[in-house]
Amino acid sequence: MLAPHSDRHICRNMAIQDLRVLFVSHLQLGQAATTRLGEPLASPGGDYEGLFKQYKRLFNSKPGKFYGRFSEDTGTSPFSAWLRDHLDGRQSFASFSERLLGQWEELVTQRDLEFAGPIMLVHETLADSEVVYLFLLETDSAMLLDNQLGLDATEVLSTSRLDLAARIELDDWRSEAAATNYLTLVRARGTGDLGLAFSDLVGFQSSVDVEQETRTFLDAVEAFARQSEPEDAQKVRTRAYDFCKQQHDLGEPVPIDALSGFLDEQEPTRFKSFVNEAQVMPEDAVLHPDHRKVKKLVRISGAGNGISLSFSSDLVNQAVYYDREKDAITITKLPKALKLQLQQYLERGKEES
Repeated sequence: MLAPHSDRHICRNMAIQDLRVLFVSHLQLGQAATTRLGEPLASPGGDYEGLFKQYKRLFNSKPGKFYGRFSEDTGTSPFSAWLRDHLDGRQSFASFSERLLGQWEELVTQRDLEFAGPIMLVHETLADSEVVYLFLLETDSAMLLDNQLGLDATEVLSTSRLDLAARIELDDWRSEAAATNYLTLVRARGTGDLGLAFSDLVGFQSSVDVEQETRTFLDAVEAFARQSEPEDAQKVRTRAYDFCKQQHDLGEPVPIDALSGFLDEQEPTRFKSFVNEAQVMPEDAVLHPDHRKVKKLVRISGAGNGISLSFSSDLVNQAVYYDREKDAITITKLPKALKLQLQQYLERGKEES
């Protein structure tokens, strides 16, 4: 089911209401994990704001996010119940975060996961909404000089990697007509059992089929482009991709109403009326297409048999010509670097022969 989702993460002031860093270490399998608690910080400002901003940027830019809601099984996944108690004033942020740490320690120990690392829990207040983030922070090894100028190894936070994280849109969650996708999860490939444990920690339950919504988006844009004049069809595809990419960079889904206005500023309702009349989707729908797959609107690519080829789709019949009968491609206006490599290769071949 498609649910509305407004642009809440665009250009507005943010403020950290509460923040706490927690740490779990479980490196000796078969034994209980150990934990450490940082101080709960109210409106920490400064360096924490900068660090949080960077992790938000990483969160928004991550491809392949999952969208859903809290599991109704609060016995197994009590995170949502604890969060509600905190928001309703029945327990402090300190108590809420301590319970969260205890649950994470239990999950890591029970599943005998080899893991050591910090979690950062953040309650952010925006001008028009409130959001809670949970980041599983990555660390890197680094060398430093001690007081005697000797080398010493240490661990520093990585601000370029984020494989496990969650975002809860509190207003959507607590509204009477709760949206089905107020919980966004980053769970990168390769996280394995740790990723599943993190999903269980927040009680994530998927409610959006990203693959299906990507196909719906591509089919709708392609159908709309085909009914446009030939010279305008590629412009439609390009603008649709640009809008999708912009929304991805902001960590936001694609509202059909906003996309319609972006595709045709002169007739901003044309696209949404088209998809509604064609019964592709309602005009107020919100999609979560995978921007990597949406790229096929503007690029044609393929690999196999020792060949890897990728080019802008607007070059077809201009610099790239496909002969269906011969199943052959002719390319003109070669990139300079490619042309140089070919010339050098042929010259070497002459010398060797």
